[in-house]
Order: sequence, then C-alpha cells, then structure tokens
Amino acid sequence: MPQADSRSTPLDPAHFRERAHRHLSQLYGPRADEVLRRLLTLLAHQAPSLHPEGEFPQGTTPEARPLWSERDQWLITYGDSLVDGEGAPLDVLDDFLASRLADTFSGVHLLPFFPWSSDDGFSVIHYREVDPALGDWHQVRRLAERFDLMVDLVLNHVSRESLWFVDYLAGSQPGRDYFIEMAPDTDLSAVVRPRSSPLLVKVPTRRGPRHLWATFSEDQIDLNFANPDVLLEFVGILLFYLSQGARVIRLDAIAYLWKEVGTPCIHLPQTHEVVRLLRAIVDHVAPGTLILTETNVPHRENLSYFGLERLPDGGLEGLDAAGAEPGATPDEAHLVYQFPLPPLLLHTLTSGEAGTLAAWLKSLPALPPGCGFLNFTASHDGIGVRPLEGWLPAHEIEALMELMHRFGGFVSMRTRDDGQDSPYEINITWFDAMKGTRRGPDPRQVPRFLCSQQLMLGLRGIPALYLHVLTGTLNDREGVERSGRLRSINRRRWQREELDLLLDSPGTPTRDVFAALTRLLEARRGEPCFHPDAPQRVWETLPSLLVFERGPLDDGRRLLAVHNVTDTPQPLPLDALAGESWNDRLTGDPRTPGDSLPPYGALWLVNRPLD
Repeated sequence: MPQADSRSTPLDPAHFRERAHRHLSQLYGPRADEVLRRLLTLLAHQAPSLHPEGEFPQGTTPEARPLWSERDQWLITYGDSLVDGEGAPLDVLDDFLASRLADTFSGVHLLPFFPWSSDDGFSVIHYREVDPALGDWHQVRRLAERFDLMVDLVLNHVSRESLWFVDYLAGSQPGRDYFIEMAPDTDLSAVVRPRSSPLLVKVPTRRGPRHLWATFSEDQIDLNFANPDVLLEFVGILLFYLSQGARVIRLDAIAYLWKEVGTPCIHLPQTHEVVRLLRAIVDHVAPGTLILTETNVPHRENLSYFGLERLPDGGLEGLDAAGAEPGATPDEAHLVYQFPLPPLLLHTLTSGEAGTLAAWLKSLPALPPGCGFLNFTASHDGIGVRPLEGWLPAHEIEALMELMHRFGGFVSMRTRDDGQDSPYEINITWFDAMKGTRRGPDPRQVPRFLCSQQLMLGLRGIPALYLHVLTGTLNDREGVERSGRLRSINRRRWQREELDLLLDSPGTPTRDVFAALTRLLEARRGEPCFHPDAPQRVWETLPSLLVFERGPLDDGRRLLAVHNVTDTPQPLPLDALAGESWNDRLTGDPRTPGDSLPPYGALWLVNRPLD
C-alpha cells in the first residue's frame, strides 16, 4: 500500500472545545463564549444518535481508520434521474444500482432531494424533508446502508418559499434576521459575481420594500452567517444529515458564504473559519465523515480550502486566504474538486495537444495526508470556464466556446468586476462535447469519450462519474426549452424502460459506453496503484500523448497510464523502460516498445502481477 495512508483524526472533547472557540472568536469576537455554549448544548442534544455505543461527549475516541482507498469511486445522480412512472424515483434508482451496477461504486452523491422551488433542487424550501415526489427518508437511509452517501449542505442561500423567508417578510423570528439587507445605492462593485443577474433583489415586506443579497438568482436569497443563529441552524441540519447516514458532506457554493461591503465577498477569512468549524464538528462527533468544498474558481483559489497557506512543495506559497500557519495540519476540507480538469481535458481532446494538461498536472502539489482531489469530467452543473484562467489564452478559450456551440451546447455568462460579461460555464453533455475536434464532428466520438474517462479514472484522487456520463446521454435541448434553463441540457430524466432497452440492445452507443466504463471501474477498484494517496508523476513525452505514472508502492508495483489524445496512431513510449515487462491491466496482454496506440487509445500498464 502507499506509504501515506490518510486516516480519520478523531477529536477529544477538550481539543474540540479549544478549536471551536478559536474559530468562533474569529467569527463573532466577544460573543464567542455564548455561541460556544449554545453549540455544545446543540451537540449534546443531537449528537448522541451518532454514537450508539455511548453518550456524547465520549471519554475516548475511536481508533483512526483509513479515509479512503482505491475502491472509492462515486456516482453523481439526481434522485429522479431515472423514473418509471410508477414507483418512487428513489426506489427506481436503488433497483438500477442493484441490478446494473452492483459493487461498481462505493459511494453515491445524491443531489439535493429536498423540497425545492428552482435550480433543480439547489433552492431549498425544507432542509429536513425529502421531496415526496422522490420518496422518503427510509429510501435515503437504505442507499446510505449500501453506499457512502454524499449529501449537499446548501448553506449559502435558501428558497423564497422557505419558512425562514416567510418569517422575514412578516418581521417574525427566527427568519427576521436571517437575511442580508442592503441599501440599493450601496457600492458593491468589488463583489465577484458568478452570475449576470442583479445582486440585490427588491422584496415587499410588512416594514416596506427591502433589498436583499442574492448571489445566484432572485429565488435563492443569501443567508446572513454574521448572525450566529444561522450558523447554529445549519450545524443542526448537518447533524441531522449525519444521523440519516450521510458520510460525505458537500458544502455547496461555499466560497460566497460571508459578505463584507468593500471586499470581493469570495474566499473571505470568515468563510474559511466556518469550514474549519464544520470540519472540527464532524471530526469530533462522526470521525471518518468527509468534507468536500464546491468552489468552481481558478485552481489556486480552490486549493486554499484545504486550510493551508503553503502546501509541502510550495504550491500555495504567498496565498494567505486560509490564514493558516506555514506547515500547519490541514483543518478544512478533506477533498476539493479538480475543477480545471474538465475544461482542460476538453481542450486536449478537441485540439490534439496534451502539453497544457500535462503542465497543469505537473503543477499539482503533493498533498499532505488527509487531503485529496475529487476528479470528474461532468456533473449536474456545466463545465466551468473560470478554472482555465492562467492556463489557456483568451483566443483558445474563445475557440473552445465556439466549438461547443457547434456541438449543440450553450455558454452561460457572468458579470466581471468591470461590468462586462464573460463566459462562466459551458452547458453541454460530456458525450456530445466529445463529438469531434476543431475540424468538426467525426466518427470517433465513442473512443474519444472513453479516452477522456480512462484518463480521469487514473489520476490521483477519488473519481466521480455523473450518471449521464455513464449512459452517454445526448444533449437535452427539449429540456432547455421546457425549463428555460441552460443547465437542463445535461439534466435529462431517463425513462427506465427506454434506458434498459438501449443498454440491452447490441450496437447502441449507450450500451457500448456503459459496458466499457463499468469494465474500467471494475478494474480500477482492484488496482492498488489507484489508491488516492499513491504517488503520481507526469512523463515528458510527445504532445500527442498524455502519460503519467502511479506509484511506486512499497512492493515496487507501478502503473503507467498512456493516452493518445489525437486521431492518428501513436507509438507507445516504452523505450526508456526496456528490460522491464509491462502488461495491460485490463487484458493481461504484454506490451513492448514496438506497439502503438490507435486514435484515442488508452492503456493502463503494470510492471508486475498482483500478489
């Protein structure tokens, strides 16, 4: 196994109180003692259900256990991505996982399954309820019994239909002080925007018209975390999710959480303190729970959510957003998304040039134990464009946007601080994004698509596959027309009967893609070189190839991942490894320097058999 095996680090009660007080002092100053007392009372009432063997707080903590292994690979899906018109969608999903994907995935990211009013679940009305159109908590808990369940904590904003907002409009507690009022003439030009919609939304209240902060849409009203009541409300919600079986907590849109006029209102020190506090809570009451931050921003900013000013190789030197001392133990997120990976991979496979992707991979820091990357190519959102900043020149980004338009996609915009609109994300299914190259569509869509997935699956970290990647789903332009939202292009609801027919019919792209990906996933979960902590080294080679090595492990085992990113055959770069035998991990066949890779071919080569 790899030398660095990340393990959970339980906190004893005294250490937890000290950490919590430190974070609360940074957030609430002289009120920290009061808020800490309320926090401890909340934990005393709600956390015992997480410790059936004893009452909270425990005098002893459980032995540290591994956080992850090579068997970790996750599925991303909505609760109703599969429907049959009869049963509850969560039952349909559960049956599909059992019948089609038994033992393929270790975890499931069940996208927001709460009652909602917009944004396909990310405008939450009731945080502690399951949308009855999907099912109930029994069905959610059943998924949690079979998989590591990831649940979204949507804490930046709430639906206008929530009871908190109803309270606000009426001037009643608790919601009266849960939102951020702002005079309409306030200078907010410094605020970093992820959208082009107005930042302030005018609402009628019993006290007259008011203007409220709304980062994402007029239906998603931002919450005021400067009020400790809001923070404690969400701690209670977090504990409830843990009690329902959640093992991974995804902090949605966390970068925008704290607001201060005159600042960019993104990545503020107080935001990092909130993440640190939530991390301390889960380490204390539910060791082994993972925190994942969702921050679709340039990579340097994304890395700050590990809670380190400086990573071991200097990868964050000079970046003080997290406020940690150099060399400090990571105390924020366990995992961050590799947001630059999807757009860079898209550029690579449509241009036939791997140099930019290789340079970015080489720039990745060697993470300390307890920190990891979540790798993906597509999700319920679009393909973020901001992470390309600093990696692709403007004309290359523009060419990529134009190509995605040609392949049937859209581009969502955001408002920059100079008032101009710029691309924020590409809205397209990953399968249609692989339709061709800059020369246009071609017959190699499936091998190009599979090359992209094999490359992602081999990288250091934990891989996550969106259901619509697994099924090779096409652009749902009718869904966009129905909803009026560009993101609907990649949020199709499959009729189970239709999907089963495609999966069972020889020669369909859906069947070919699904079979190839499940085969890759089966091989990956049994390969120790794919442990999330196993070393990774990118090779210097032809720009037509992307080659990286995983390992060596303690026993000398290495894996070589080789990818042809062009539409012409390329030689295997094994000359430097002459004298050592290399076998295909999938077939067991030997490979030699004289062999070649077909267009968009990919191989996992190992230097020794498994014991």
